[in-house]
Amino acid sequence: MKTNIALIGFMATGKTAVGKLLARKLGKKFIELDAVIEKKAGMSIPDIFRRDGEIHFRELEIEAVRDVSAARNTVIACGGGVVLNTINIDRLKKESVIICLEASPPVVLGRTSHDKDSRPLLNVTDREQQVKKLLEYRRPFYHRAADIIINTSRLSIDSVAEKIVETLKKR
Repeated sequence: MKTNIALIGFMATGKTAVGKLLARKLGKKFIELDAVIEKKAGMSIPDIFRRDGEIHFRELEIEAVRDVSAARNTVIACGGGVVLNTINIDRLKKESVIICLEASPPVVLGRTSHDKDSRPLLNVTDREQQVKKLLEYRRPFYHRAADIIINTSRLSIDSVAEKIVETLKKR
């Protein structure tokens, strides 16, 4: 039986906030994949992107998923692009129920409006167009990987966590 929950989805859909609350509610450990990557690299995600580029970041992400995917009784908040490499999803699926959190482009833009510097992929002139383009490209990857999909656009963090708990009880 799978004892982990892996939260996937686009940036600002609530993976970290929901993941922390969900871990507390279920008595599980919490791991944020980006924090594992930052610790391993010795620098922030934006610094990795600036210094070494996205390809290097994705390599670090694959290593981090390998390291955390074998954990037990853990909620894993994955970065938004974790689905871009099938090896990540294959590894996560072994021990995790994969839950995709979604939000509409206007909600994503609103939730990210104050953290431009910490979101390298949104460090562009037309953030709205970038969000729409990335979401459109990634949505099939998210849906293919997910066991459960929850739209967080109009839900509080607590409501999302409760919805996940209820959905898992029914499985």
